[in-house]
Order: sequence, then C-alpha cells, then structure tokens
Amino acid sequence: MKSSLNKVIPLKRAIEQYVKNSSHISIGGFTINRNPMAAVYEIIRQKISDLHLYAHSNGTGLDELIGAGCVSKLEIAYAGNGKAAPTCIRFAQAVQNNEILVEDYSNYMMSLRFMAGAMGLPFLPTLSGFGSDILTKWGLSKSMRKSDPKIVDEKLIVMDNPFGNWTGASKVLLVPAINPDVTIIHVQKADATGTCSIQGLAFADIEQVKASKHVIITCEKLVKKEELRQNPDLNQIPFIHVSAVCHVPLGAYPTAVFGHYDYDSQYLRRFAIAAKNQDKFKKYQDKYIYGAKDHEAFLDIIGQERIDTITADPRTGYSVNMKRD
Repeated sequence: MKSSLNKVIPLKRAIEQYVKNSSHISIGGFTINRNPMAAVYEIIRQKISDLHLYAHSNGTGLDELIGAGCVSKLEIAYAGNGKAAPTCIRFAQAVQNNEILVEDYSNYMMSLRFMAGAMGLPFLPTLSGFGSDILTKWGLSKSMRKSDPKIVDEKLIVMDNPFGNWTGASKVLLVPAINPDVTIIHVQKADATGTCSIQGLAFADIEQVKASKHVIITCEKLVKKEELRQNPDLNQIPFIHVSAVCHVPLGAYPTAVFGHYDYDSQYLRRFAIAAKNQDKFKKYQDKYIYGAKDHEAFLDIIGQERIDTITADPRTGYSVNMKRD
C-alpha cells in the first residue's frame, strides 16, 4: 500500500523523529501488560534524556527508562512489575536518591487527566482525593511550573461547587489535562494508516493516544484496512490520531500481549535481581539493550525456546505452560 496515509516506518526512525531530549511523553500498558518495550529500548539506545514522563500504572517500560537515566520528571499513579517487583526497583531507587522529580496522583486522577486531554478540556472535576496527601504533596515546585509552559501552574485546584450543594458536594477537585508531545503504545493489530484494534483490556491507552500531539504505534500484526473494517466496532483508535506505525512482533516482550504471549516471569525476575545492584544492572543493560542493535536482535538473545514457553493459548489468551512462581 503506497499512499499519503501510509504511516509505516521503522521504529528507529519513528523514535528519532518524534522523541527528543526534554520531550513530554506517555507510554501505554499497565504494569506487566502491553508496555511498548521495543520502543523503550530504542529510546535508551538513542540515549534520549531529560524526558518528562506521564504514566497511569506502568511497569517494566517505566523502570527501564528511569534506570537508563532517560527520565528527569515523572507524573504517575503506580509503578510495579507484578510478583517480580511489586514496586519498580529503579523507580524506587531514583526517588530515594533524588535523581528524578515525581508527582503522585491516584489511578482515577491520572485516568481523568488523560481523558480531559482527549476531550480537549483544560481539566475535569472529581470528588476523589479529598482527605489525602495527594492534594498537598507536590513533586514539581511552583517556580518550575512557571518556568516550563508545558507544565500546568497548579497540581490540583479545589473549588466551590458552582451548583451550590447539588448532589451533596459543596466542593469539587479539578485535575488538569495531560497533552503529551508523544504517546507510544503497543497493540495487537494496526493498518498502514494507523487504525488500531486492541484485544483485551485497553487500560488508559485510548485516552493517552487521543490526548497526545503525536502518536507512535507498535503492533504485533500489520494488516490490510479491509481486515479491520470487517469488525469496525473492535477498532478503538482511528487513524487520525496516529503519526507513525511500526510493525514490531513481540514488541511488548517481556510484558504480556493478550492473545499473543504472556509476560516472561523468568526474565522479569532476572531483571529485578539486576536492578537492585548497579554493577549487575550495567551488565544487564550491556547484554540486553546496548548489546542488541534492535528488538529483533534482542529477541535472538532471548531465544525461540523461551518465546515458545510464553506463547498464548488460543482459548484463554494466556500461556498455560509458564511457571509464575
């Protein structure tokens, strides 16, 4: 397919074109599910730095970016790698060592912030968060907010309910919209124009895409548009939001993609062990990230035998062979 709507480009070029030093970015997925890992590793290989990262509840992708020194500021609800690391290790170390600035929100607040961005609104109101430290603990100072036009001036705002005491709420909490420079997500199917189909839970990916100025899609399958038109109700992302489409099978590995493969529990445990020690972590990076020129080379290091172990069962969508202990 060759037309002005053909957005298929190599992942390396997509990252070079859309992700720059100091970019505000968001990545999709949820903990150990559908992290855009091939894109994350490419960002690390290109040594892109000073990123302002937004994440709903991410896992390995976020931890790898922070561990590689790519992130300077983070707005997030939660970061964890399942049983391997209930709290992401490099993330926790970076916070404890004051290596990154972190601003904390609840899962619901981050969902609303991305939704506000997707709707083209400056904010959305909620009753969630009252009585918690989320309202009073700021990770980004007011002076920093004033100096960066991409950062909203206030973390949150409490205001009187403009409808009086309607529904019994005298006050509401306003959460500001997020509009990243670029959002990166991994999906099961996409066509050359950027229309996407996500199988299983979508998490906050759809809102993140619609809120963003640019969007990079990595996909398991690059299909003809006719295939996606057979069941248009299963297509959550229209092509109008997408800037680049990159065909990267196993592009979320070592996290899971429903219907294709499970998360790799062995890999995540090895990563957790390495992440706790700087020397071990450097060896890990040298082997799996810098030692591979691209995601295909990375998968060659992993080996087909391991990939076969986590391949999804067609009936359940998950691996029935993998040991999860």
